[in-house]
This record gives sequence, structure tokens and C-alpha cells, in this order.
Amino acid sequence: MTQTPVGRRERKKAATRQAIADAALRLFLEHGYDRVSLREIADAADVSTTTLFKHFSGKEALVFDQERDNEAQLIAAVRGRAGGQDIVGALREHFLGAYLPIARHPQAAEFVALVDATPALRSYAERMWTRHTDSLSAAIAEECGADRDDLRCVALARFVLEIPALVRGRPDPRAAIEAIFDILARGWARPS
Repeated sequence: MTQTPVGRRERKKAATRQAIADAALRLFLEHGYDRVSLREIADAADVSTTTLFKHFSGKEALVFDQERDNEAQLIAAVRGRAGGQDIVGALREHFLGAYLPIARHPQAAEFVALVDATPALRSYAERMWTRHTDSLSAAIAEECGADRDDLRCVALARFVLEIPALVRGRPDPRAAIEAIFDILARGWARPS
């Protein structure tokens, strides 16, 4: 979970970042991703383009404004799991707690349609998640006492990081997440 900034300056930065992200999403949903410029987003958020770039690396990052904390949260789920809880169970719990509220958001369907209709956003979304493979697999390996590049740990990390792409747009995200984690926990079985 994202912690609430404690100082006045941090709260103001967080509010500015959120205002920019909200303006961007509103404009993208109204006009389409490719029809909105960074200048228009900055104007709608009442900031300069310089300020916009202090908070976001580019146009795609504006759509996925919550992405910054994903890696730390995934690693925390592995390392901070309850005593006796296995890694797959901890990651399942994390995804159910972190992803389902996003999937249930009132604008979720519009957001999915925007991403699916925009090749640059689909590609960014996939890269955004899979770039965490090395750090997540290293945390899994460390917790298992395995070598950092153990293929089982890398494969588990990669499969887990594909979940947002596999679940996006499914009518029942919880059931989809549960089904994927059942495969990861018990192995694949031929559909009957």
C-alpha cells in the first residue's frame, strides 16, 4: 500500500502528482490517448510541462500512475509474509488485495478499453510489469535459499508478473487470479 506522505511538502507533491494523473486519464478517456498532448495535460492540471516531467517519465507513465510502488510491494509480499505462509500464497494474497480494488474501480472498463485500443499502452503495460522480474525472482530465491538465477524462481516471478495482462478485461478478475494461482500452486491440469 502507498503510505500517506507525512510532511507538508511531500503531501503537496503527492497532490500535484495525483492532479496530473487525474487530468491525464480524464483527457485520454474523453479524447483518446493519441489525441491528447502533454501540454494539454499540464494545462488541465494547472502545472507546467516541466512539473509534469518531474512527476512522470512520459505519456505512457501518466496512464499507469500507480506503477511506482509495484516492485517494492511485490518484494514486501514475499519477504514480509506471515510465518508458515508459502511464497505463492503470499503473492496470491497480495494480488487479490492490490489488483481487485483497481479492477472494481468505476472507470475500470473504460481504462481497459483505452489500453486495449492503444498499442503503445498495451506494450508499456506489459513492459511495466515484466521489468520487475529480476528483483522479484531474486527475492523469491533469497527466501528459498536458492541461487539468484535459479530458473524456478525466475519462472515463478515471470508468471506472477503476467497476471495483470492475463486478468485485464476478464468478467470476474477474482476468479481469474485464483485460477492462475491455483495453477502456480498445484501445477497445470488439462481442462475437463
